Amino acid sequence: MHEHRCFCRIPEDERRKWQDPEALLADIGVKPLSVFMDIGCGDGFFTLPAARIVGAMGTVYALDIDAVDIGKLKEKADAEGLHNLTLKIDKAEDTVFCQACADFVFFGIDLHDFADPAKVLANARKMLKPGGKVVDLDWKKEEMEFGPPLAKRFSEERAAQLMETAGFTVESVKEIKPYFYLVIARP
Repeated sequence: MHEHRCFCRIPEDERRKWQDPEALLADIGVKPLSVFMDIGCGDGFFTLPAARIVGAMGTVYALDIDAVDIGKLKEKADAEGLHNLTLKIDKAEDTVFCQACADFVFFGIDLHDFADPAKVLANARKMLKPGGKVVDLDWKKEEMEFGPPLAKRFSEERAAQLMETAGFTVESVKEIKPYFYLVIARP
């Protein structure tokens, strides 16, 4: 068995071999003027590309419990002159940025990490506009060198079931090779 390494700590250029954040965000429909929420944003692998895409008239909300990661994200955003971000250090279970304001609530390889994913998804539902999308990009539930232990991962079916229980209608489930899946749902 391989020793597991947290994918989020792999250098960005290495991570980009497996994930193209700009292409993924475009594929799910993020565009100028969108309101995008990155829940469990880390140091901004998806947050910064989203901020570039939505532009100065769009908004990106980014949340993480790690103050160091939020600090790194703020430094990167400031260095790029991105001023369309609202950053917060807190638990996703305790955070509702706004009511019915988001076009996208995005979970980038982290839905399995929350202490109460049902509560996090209930909060996502509160934040989404009618017609908005909740998006879960996560690890396949299979053994691999990277990522969390197998027992911690959600299968695509489990992620979809959690979304449905939270009141969402799953629109699509697809594989993102080589390690991930993507579930998109609407309220």
